[in-house]
This record gives sequence, C-alpha cells and structure tokens, in this order.
Amino acid sequence: MEAKTPSSTRTIMTDLVLPSETNPLNNLFGGELLARMDRAASISARRHSRRIVVTASVNHVAFNRAIPLGSVVTVEANVSRAFKSSMEVFIDVWIEDRESGERTKANEAIYTFVAVDETGRPVKVPQVTPETDLEKERYAAALRRKQLSLVLAKKMKPKDATELKALFEE
Repeated sequence: MEAKTPSSTRTIMTDLVLPSETNPLNNLFGGELLARMDRAASISARRHSRRIVVTASVNHVAFNRAIPLGSVVTVEANVSRAFKSSMEVFIDVWIEDRESGERTKANEAIYTFVAVDETGRPVKVPQVTPETDLEKERYAAALRRKQLSLVLAKKMKPKDATELKALFEE
C-alpha cells in the first residue's frame, strides 16, 4: 500500500451562511459548522483510504470566531496522519471578507475517521508522507494526540506514551 501526501486528500468546500443556518445573534450555528466540517473531513478520509469511512471521534473543535449571516465560509480538510485503520483529519475554517476578499481563519477542528469494509469491519489504510512544514508539524502532533487519547481511555499506560514523555524530558 503506497503512502499518500496530505495534499492528495485536500478537500475544499465553500458555501454561504444562510438565514436558516443562524442562531438568534445571526451567526452560524455551531452544529451546522460541525456538519460542514464532518462532510469535508469524510471526503478527505475517503480520498486517502479509497474506502467507506466513518467518523470515530471529534477530537478537538475551536470556535474562535463567530461566522456572521451572509459570510462566505471555506472548510479545508486534509488527512494529517494515518494509523492502522484510522486517519486523523485536520480541518481549517476560513471566512472571506465580502468587500476585500481577504480570508481570515475562524475555526479549526481535528476529527478521526476509520476506514471500513462493506460489513463495517476496519481495514488498513495507507500511511501519510507529509511534505510541508505545517504538514510535518501536524503529522508529529497527531501521534501525541493519539497517545494522550489512549492514556485517558486507559488503553495505554502513561509510561508507554513515548511521544508524550518526550515533551517533558530535557
């Protein structure tokens, strides 16, 4: 199975924020943004694995900026790292100024997907070969996030979390 680059999984979805998608403050509902991110991330994971993919977890979501009614919103997703059957997908959310066209990062998230066969059983996925500095940074951090998740779920002993221990050793 040949490794793939994050850029080969890149998914970009651009859309407007409509009145039916806003809260009483006329900002995009958080749940609507989560759904948009989930769709983009699932396409990215499918591009990487070429298999059916299911959302395993939403590991991190940062709602840093409100997204007002009428905004142009772009959701960008890339697989940042693959493990045995799971893939971490990093999602960046941008809003575009209506007049200048300048894009500002509004939010980000990290989702985990698992590739499955037609019966729902996990299947192996290709590894990721990061190319850019940002891809390399996200790739390295993905293993720390996975180990932290396993430790918190009591599926890994803290002493075995080598990547996490390395953060605290000098």
